Amino acid sequence: MYGFLPEVEALCRAAAQATWAEENARKKHGALARRPLLASPENTSTEENVLSDVEMTIVVADDGFVQALNRDYRGKDEPTNVLAFAALDGPEDPLIPGEALMLGDVIIAVQTTVHEAEQKAVSPADHLRHLVVHGVLHLLGYDHEKDSAAEAMECLEVRILARLGIADPYAGPCAGPCDTDAAATIHP
Repeated sequence: MYGFLPEVEALCRAAAQATWAEENARKKHGALARRPLLASPENTSTEENVLSDVEMTIVVADDGFVQALNRDYRGKDEPTNVLAFAALDGPEDPLIPGEALMLGDVIIAVQTTVHEAEQKAVSPADHLRHLVVHGVLHLLGYDHEKDSAAEAMECLEVRILARLGIADPYAGPCAGPCDTDAAATIHP
């Protein structure tokens, strides 16, 4: 039933790495570059070192587990496809020299992922990678609460997914360069 599961670690890793590579390439303008700690003169690490060593947890769980998290943390007693719990909540998050930066956790509901993939007529593996990209962007501070931010985040997702050879899941062209500044919201 879930034929993509034996490859789930590789699928998630590839999607997370592609997302991080895109953010790292945009580091002068992306969400993390605006974090005061990364931009401060007291930061003795090189920007490349700070932005290359990151960790995150990606969990693929059943819908019941994700529904419980959604209820407990978001007040919505229903399953959802992906949840992201950012470890980077404020501008003063600690960076420990020599340690990887912990971005947070991405939790993906496997049954919902497969169901949505069937509805969209895409492979479950491609949809899983899309959800990982979406979740990692949330960990990096991107959001889609406002229309302009949603459009910018979707544009960035489309660009990252294209790097992975995955078609535009929104089936709409991204007109011009992505305005990811509109999508990035680091909460002070």
